[in-house]
Amino acid sequence: MGRHMARNLHKAGFLAGVWNRTGAVAQEIARETGVAATNTPASLAAEVDAIVICVSADADVLAVVRDIAPAVRAGALVIDCSTVSAAAAREAAALLAARGAAFLDCPVSGGVEGARDATLAVMCGGDAAAFERARPLLAAMGRTITHFGASGAGQAAKATNQIMCAGIIRAVAEAMAFARAQQLPLDALVETLGKGAGSSWYFVNRAPNMIRGSFPAGFRVRLHAKDLGICRAMAAEHGVALPVVESMLAEYAELIAQGYGDEDISADYRLKAALFDRPA
Repeated sequence: MGRHMARNLHKAGFLAGVWNRTGAVAQEIARETGVAATNTPASLAAEVDAIVICVSADADVLAVVRDIAPAVRAGALVIDCSTVSAAAAREAAALLAARGAAFLDCPVSGGVEGARDATLAVMCGGDAAAFERARPLLAAMGRTITHFGASGAGQAAKATNQIMCAGIIRAVAEAMAFARAQQLPLDALVETLGKGAGSSWYFVNRAPNMIRGSFPAGFRVRLHAKDLGICRAMAAEHGVALPVVESMLAEYAELIAQGYGDEDISADYRLKAALFDRPA
């Protein structure tokens, strides 16, 4: 997703430089766009007025923020599009506030397709004035851009989204396994039900994976499992265990154990199809 987001920032005239933990990735984007690829995030931060981060987990975000904090310009914007905990977002914001820079937690939803087409939904937390300053950058990457409140609010909104995704993808996987067992024409089924009351983005865009039995990574199983772990911890702060989260984490653990952790989350269909393949 980060490559597509960088490309869209370039198209909008905002991209000045890139850095990636995998140097070859940064070099690829640099060659494509004509911007510089830097050796460290700090060297990039020293040269720009806004930084967009997109990495995997709490520790990754905080490592980048600690790296850039000594070099970041006073008044700079740091926009984090990763999905991490609200607590990590607040910690990052505090680290950068001490340097006079503003941090916005701006996780995104919409998959690889949304990143490619600049149609992502962007959920933002942080200072309202900083959000308004960041809006042009966010608009280069997404279509629906909402400020939800103080630092951490964007991540709380994204956690809500991830719970919804867990329930939807599980329901779609079960439904498609059921339809296959009923020997229905599955392409026609997706075309028809995609226009019905039970449809969703996941059904329209991921049920075809299930028909083909191929699950290229739009959003990896292990990353959604990481996100649902965040949801579990946030719910536990209220003394609550969420049934959808718990059941999906158990299914993802099974998929990861079977070697499917780097497949798209639509690979949950593997488990549902196996239910129907068992001897009666």
